Amino acid sequence: MTTKQKFLTGIILGAAAGAGLAFFLQTEKGKEVMAALKEKLSDLADQAGDTVASKWHDFDNEMSELMKKGKNFVAELEQKAKDATT
Repeated sequence: MTTKQKFLTGIILGAAAGAGLAFFLQTEKGKEVMAALKEKLSDLADQAGDTVASKWHDFDNEMSELMKKGKNFVAELEQKAKDATT
């Protein structure tokens, strides 16, 4: 089979699959499948959003804690520098 024949076969099979899928989605069962799929995807998107929000909250808390420790460290260094110069 030549490259052109393979390409043409791929186009024909892709078109047939697309037509079959379009036909299926127009049936009652196809509409039910699409509704269930949309609901599941919506649930997964909600879960993903909750997970991202939770991880962001954890990250924000950790960064706040690190900033606080950093500020305390700098304040201690400033105090030690003042004490050393007096």
